[in-house]
Amino acid sequence: MTNPEKEATAAVPFLKWAGGKRQLLPAILDRLPPHCRTYYEPFLGGGAVFFALATRRFFRRAVLADRNPELIDAYLGIRDDVERVIRRLSRMKHDEATFYRIRAIDPAKLDLPHRAARVIYLNRTCYNGLFRVNSKGLFNVPFGRYKKPRILDRDNLRRVSRALQGVTILKADFEEAVARAKPGDVVYFDPPYEPVSKTSSFTAYSKDAFGPDEQLRLAKLMSTLRDKRVYALLSNADVRVTRGLYHEFTLESVRARRAINSRPDRRGAVSELLVWTLSLDGPSLQSSSSPK
Repeated sequence: MTNPEKEATAAVPFLKWAGGKRQLLPAILDRLPPHCRTYYEPFLGGGAVFFALATRRFFRRAVLADRNPELIDAYLGIRDDVERVIRRLSRMKHDEATFYRIRAIDPAKLDLPHRAARVIYLNRTCYNGLFRVNSKGLFNVPFGRYKKPRILDRDNLRRVSRALQGVTILKADFEEAVARAKPGDVVYFDPPYEPVSKTSSFTAYSKDAFGPDEQLRLAKLMSTLRDKRVYALLSNADVRVTRGLYHEFTLESVRARRAINSRPDRRGAVSELLVWTLSLDGPSLQSSSSPK
C-alpha cells in the first residue's frame, strides 16, 4: 500500500523541464515491474520518474545520466554538498540585472555547488522555465516575467540530496550509460521527442542536437536490450516516424498534459507513445503498491 504521508514528504523535481513526466507517471508505473536490481535512466531531465521510484524503494541501486553537463552538475552539486548549494541560491536576487549577470558567468569558472545553484536559479527565473543552449553550449534563454518565482526550496533540495545518496550520476551518452544493464535491471528512456511537425522540433537541451540518427541508434539499442532480456521502457511522441522505429515492440498510446511550450495554445493534453521490450511476468509496480 502507498503511504500518503511518506509521498507528501518525498523528493520531487527541483527543475522545470520540457517533457517532464509527472503527468505521465501513473502510466509509466503501471508498465514497470514491482522492483529491480539496478535502475538506469539515461535521459535524466527533471527526474520525475527517478524520484517516484526512489520513494517506492523500487531499485537497489540507480544509474542516472544525461549529455547535458550543466544538468548533471546540478544533480552532483545537490548530492554532494546541498547546504552550499542552498547558501549560494539564498544570495541570488530575483531581478533582470542579476539574471543576466548570472547567465553570463562561465560555469567552468565556478565550483560545483555554485554551478548547481546557477542552473537552478536560471531555470526558475528564465522565460517559461526552458533550458536551451546555443551552438557553443551557452544557456541563452531570456529573463522571465514571474513576479515571485520560488527560487529556493530548502526542504525539497535536502530531500533530493537524500534520494541521490549512493546513486551513480554520469555525464554520458545513453548507450554508454546502460552498457552494463543485464536481466533483472530496468531501463527507462525519455529522449528528446521526435517532432510532431516540421516546425515543432526542439532538441537543444545540449549543444549536441538529438536528431534522426540518434533516434535510430536508440531504437537499435532497445532491440539489443530486448535480446539481452533487459526490461526497458521508452516514451516518445506518438507520430508515424516513432511507430515505424518501434513497430516490432509492444506499443501503447497514452495522453499527457504539457505545460512548457512557447505557445500557450499548444500547452495541453497530447498523445504520447510508450514502448517496452518485454512482457511483465506478474503485477506492475503501480498495481502492487495500490491500496487494496
